[in-house]
Amino acid sequence: MSSEIEKPCVLWVAETASTNSLLREWIGKERVPEGSVVVADFQTAGRGQIGNVWESEAEMNLTFSVVLYPSCVPARSQFLISQITALSVKETLEAYMDQISVKWPNDVYWKDRKICGMLIENDLSGAYLYSSIIGIGLNLNQAVFRGDAPNPVSLCQILGRTVDREEVLDRFRSIFYRSYLSLLQEEYEMIRKRYMEALYRKEGFHAYRDHDGEFEACIRGVEPTGHLLLESRDGRFRRYAFKEVACLPDA
Repeated sequence: MSSEIEKPCVLWVAETASTNSLLREWIGKERVPEGSVVVADFQTAGRGQIGNVWESEAEMNLTFSVVLYPSCVPARSQFLISQITALSVKETLEAYMDQISVKWPNDVYWKDRKICGMLIENDLSGAYLYSSIIGIGLNLNQAVFRGDAPNPVSLCQILGRTVDREEVLDRFRSIFYRSYLSLLQEEYEMIRKRYMEALYRKEGFHAYRDHDGEFEACIRGVEPTGHLLLESRDGRFRRYAFKEVACLPDA
């Protein structure tokens, strides 16, 4: 973000169907400063990746969306947006506890439990990005999860106390804007290196499942396109787009 860009806005709303949808509606009506955020106390139709629903109790967690205009980023490199966002959430949470990692492609985990998910919607202009709307659901103060998600956890459950939502949001914004600046400065390899170092199950063989069945493999890399590279125990290399492979609990 250059010095010519207006100061980002932060809009808090009591309720909305989806902060991504509300932010998209907002930028459709007027020029919204880059880095602006919409936060909802409650989402009636919070969305995860590929139609998943994000469970969040009213006023307990952080459900928000951020808008960027990364027009210098090639469309083929759009996974960098996902990487800097996940890394920013990870660094934010590390102010409170350790053992935070990024589960490919962009979930954030504490140990083996999911504390944050996101939905990123990129719009293109030719061969480059035009805008990115980044929706983030971060579990902060919810004590009980009643949905069918297999492994949710909140910061409150980990720490044994509640945390201030505005404090966490301010911390994230500061870290995220700094990470975005590194992207605009084309520090692509540094971002990718940090992402690989942060990956969940980055070492050793673990259980996975694809359309052919279950197998054990180790992570060999993540391509700039976001494709995951695995090597199974028989030495076979496998390449996956999002939702083509699932990470299973280890036996």
